[in-house]
This record gives sequence, C-alpha cells and structure tokens, in this order.
Amino acid sequence: MIHAPLQDTDPAEASKKAAMLIESLPWLKRFRDQIIVIKYGGNAMVSDELQDAFAEDIAYLRYVGVKPVVVHGGGPQISDMLDRLAIPSEFKGGYRVTSTEAITVVRMVLTGQINPQLVAKINAHGPLAMGLSGEDAGLFGGRQRGVLVNGVEQDLGRVGDIVSVDPQHVLDQLEAGRIPVVSSIAPDLDNPGHSLNVNADAAASALAVALRAEKLVILTDVPGLYADWPDRSSLVSHLTAAELRELLPSLESGMIPKMRACLDAVDGGVETAAIIDGRVPHSVLVEIFTENGIGTEVVA
Repeated sequence: MIHAPLQDTDPAEASKKAAMLIESLPWLKRFRDQIIVIKYGGNAMVSDELQDAFAEDIAYLRYVGVKPVVVHGGGPQISDMLDRLAIPSEFKGGYRVTSTEAITVVRMVLTGQINPQLVAKINAHGPLAMGLSGEDAGLFGGRQRGVLVNGVEQDLGRVGDIVSVDPQHVLDQLEAGRIPVVSSIAPDLDNPGHSLNVNADAAASALAVALRAEKLVILTDVPGLYADWPDRSSLVSHLTAAELRELLPSLESGMIPKMRACLDAVDGGVETAAIIDGRVPHSVLVEIFTENGIGTEVVA
C-alpha cells in the first residue's frame, strides 16, 4: 500500500494555532451549556461569504456545547423588495415606517425568504437549525408604537414593541439540541390576526432576557460604538450600563435601537451584551472566545 507523503508541519505555526485554541479555554468553560442570543442582520446578510462564515460560527458554537439562539432582521432585503414592488418606504428615528401594504412584504421576506435560507446555511454543517417566527406558539406579543423625533410623536404604521415573550417553544428546541432561528415579526395583541414589524435588536434583547441568556451579541455594520463619531479613535470597547444610559441621548439615531437593546438586556439580567462588526468574517467567534473580543461590550 502506498501512502501519500506527510506534509511538513511548521512547529512555530503549530504552536501559534495551539495558543489560539488555548486562549479560548476560559471562554469555553464559561459559556458551555449557556444560552447566547445572536442578532443577525445588516451587511452581514447580503454577502455569500459572510453568510457562510456566520453559519460556520453558529454551528461551531453548537458543537462545542454552547446553546446559540439566532434572531434575525432583514433590512436590506426588505428595502430591496419594497423598491421592486414600488411600495414607498422611509425611516423615522431609526425605525422603518411600515404601512399595511408593506407589512405583508416584511413578513414574506423575513419568514418566507431569509429564515429558511439561514436555516439551510447552518444545516449544511449538520441537522441542527430550526426556523421559527415570532408569531409561532405565542413566542412574541407586540403592541403598536410611534417614535419621538425632535420631541414630536411620529406614527410608524404597523410597527410595534415586544411587550410579552413566551420562550417555552425556544427552550424546547434547545432541549432537543437544535439551534432556534427566529424571525423578528410579532402578532399584534390589540388587533388579532394582524402582524407587526418589530425591531430585531429589541426582539433579540427581549428574548435574551426571557431565556436568561448569558450573553447577547448584536451584529451591525460598524466596528462598534463611538464616543465622538466620526472620530474613529473614539471607539468604546467596554462600558457599564450607567455609562451607556448617560450617553444614549447623544447617539446617532441608527445606533440608538442597538444600544438601547444592549442596555435593556443587561438591565434585564443578561450578563453582557455586545455590538460587533458583522462585516468581519467570524466576528462572533472572536467576540465570544478571545480575551479582548471585538466591538463594544456593555456590562451591568
């Protein structure tokens, strides 16, 4: 029998790889058997390479004993579909104004397009992921909301806040060894039979609190929170809930829902919450399994 020659192994390179693995040991011990909620969205969703890297990260977490739960939005895809169907769309205070016509498109894109695509990506690594909607089994309950812009209340249409969470369906999936993948849509508790477009950051935060998750990770399309945007040297890597609460009113409107979600999570008992750059391949693993992480971390 002829064997292929063994490849030479560079001892320095091997040691470097071993050091990287050993660096993750404290975090493997900390997060094993713990629930981590990851909000997936933004530019990380529109690149095939980044989608594949994200799916690998989620599968990796599951195989090393972590219990990941994914909550996804779909802003770029929703905007694209609304444009294609010539349905007007605008944002107020960082939230998408959603008409009765638009909510049908939002629901279709989130639950019918993005969710099964993401489930398939993860399941390329094993039969692990299960698609869920915020409308399934009473997972989310929503109530319509507006938004204050320059002190004036603005109507957002079929947009809501999550006011109730029943996590049992998600817990059942975790108990069965599955990875729940949840789309951020919710039934309107005040108008049975109607759906609400809920902010995916807020949905992930509310679910993390209800699940008593160890950590919330929000993927976004910036490196993190800047204390003095656009000064890139002012990136904040770590801050407390009290510091964030003081900073919140001065933030850019698009960053407010994300940082509010982090604040609500740690206020609700989640140990840590972080926003990270979803444009960086494998940023989820870097955040969870390295000493310095990536992006901005909030602690109680």
